[in-house]
Amino acid sequence: MSGGGLLVAGTTSDAGKSVVTAGICRWLVRQGVKVAPFKGQNMSLNSFVTREGAEIGRAQAMQAQAARVEPSALMNPVLLKPGSDRSSQVVLMGKPVGELSARGYHGGRQAALLDTVVGCLEELRGSYDAVICEGAGSPAEINLRRTDIVNMGIARAARLPVLVVGDIDRGGVFASFFGTTALLAPEDQELLAGYLVNKFRGDVSLLEPGLDMLKDLTGRATYGVLPFQHGLGIDEEDGLRVSLRGSVRESQTAAPVGEDVLRVAVCAVPLMSNFTDVDALAAEPGVVVRFVDRAEELVDADLVVVPGTRGTVKALQWLRERGLADAIARRAAEGRPVLGICGGFQVLGNSIEDDVESRAGTVDGLGLLPVRVRFEKDKTLARPVGEALGEPVEGYEIHHGVAEVSGGEAFISDDNGHSLDGCRVGAVWGTHWHGSLEADGFRRAFLREVAAAAGRRFVPAPDTSFGALREEQLDRLGDLIEEHADTDALWRLIESGAPSGLPFIPPGAPA
Repeated sequence: MSGGGLLVAGTTSDAGKSVVTAGICRWLVRQGVKVAPFKGQNMSLNSFVTREGAEIGRAQAMQAQAARVEPSALMNPVLLKPGSDRSSQVVLMGKPVGELSARGYHGGRQAALLDTVVGCLEELRGSYDAVICEGAGSPAEINLRRTDIVNMGIARAARLPVLVVGDIDRGGVFASFFGTTALLAPEDQELLAGYLVNKFRGDVSLLEPGLDMLKDLTGRATYGVLPFQHGLGIDEEDGLRVSLRGSVRESQTAAPVGEDVLRVAVCAVPLMSNFTDVDALAAEPGVVVRFVDRAEELVDADLVVVPGTRGTVKALQWLRERGLADAIARRAAEGRPVLGICGGFQVLGNSIEDDVESRAGTVDGLGLLPVRVRFEKDKTLARPVGEALGEPVEGYEIHHGVAEVSGGEAFISDDNGHSLDGCRVGAVWGTHWHGSLEADGFRRAFLREVAAAAGRRFVPAPDTSFGALREEQLDRLGDLIEEHADTDALWRLIESGAPSGLPFIPPGAPA
């Protein structure tokens, strides 16, 4: 017998689907329900590697953590990694299968994947009491409905009830709910069970007359009004939800332990991937993290991070065009700290030979690390463990570039001191390992080195646990659902499907 299910759709991208899905997963698992997340198709540059070496969206990995289960490729069978405005790498069941234009994908390939997506969902439903699915964008994107495999396409194929989330902070939420419903075909409207208001500020009693009118207009209930809360935007997939010159979303307001703060500038390179790497830095009291795109913004930074990117050569060109490359080189010459992660590590090397990603051939890097990078067709996907700065560290690798290191000091080593990845020259470090800064001991040791090189009297807090902070965030998401949603009605949806007799709202989808 298959377990229950629910599809969390949204009136728009960034309406809160990812965090609501995670919140429902955490609420259910706290009730003793064996639950798993699922997203049939994900477009994201923030990805993760599962234990079996499959690449999936980081949002689904976060949702798996909320559900207290190990993430797997079944939870995100199709991942699209944009390489430009018009093309993406297609990752199927955790492995890259090629590049496709948007027209080529939506013109036939996407529809052909529906059986795979439905099969993965049914396999999960056979193993779990409930599967909470996340949609993408809006289910009312009528131009894409014919080939849809992530919103109403999967809902109809698997007979899933649909809950539509609307971000009231943007305004127009009633029109968005009504319009979303009215642009669906009758067969799709039969599955749209109701709505969930997200990011509400103020007195809920003032909203209730509108919710009553919405029910009169559509015949569908609102399953909850979630209040606006800061700091819940974890592991986003669709974009960087932070002002380029504002502090990163998870920065702590706690006072530093030492006499100084530590300022971290992250270069906002094109096609930036896995920018979640710096979340662990921002979780430290006294560490201020911001994203920058101008050379003058590096002047007062104690540490500059060049993050991962899906376009290493394009990022290198962008750094040079904006004067950031010269500013980073000057920092290195002055012994001021620089860290490159994945594509950022490759940028810091001597040369890049790329006939795979950009097909630019051999390109000079910034020459700050003795590294030659050669792009291979096969992608490295791994979950390595090692030691760095005398502390245990683990991470995950997602890259086509293979680094040949010909000097410097080892950065990450095995138990016998043999280099596993990356290197260091003075105050310049580089590694392919994403997620390494989440290791508390290593992060503190690294920040002590950065502070010493920067001449800052900064002291890392001795008790910051990034894993515990992440768990607290996930519990806050579960609390939102438990305290502000109609959980009895939600469980009925998950267990029994959409209510029968939901009215059709004209005009419906165009023929």
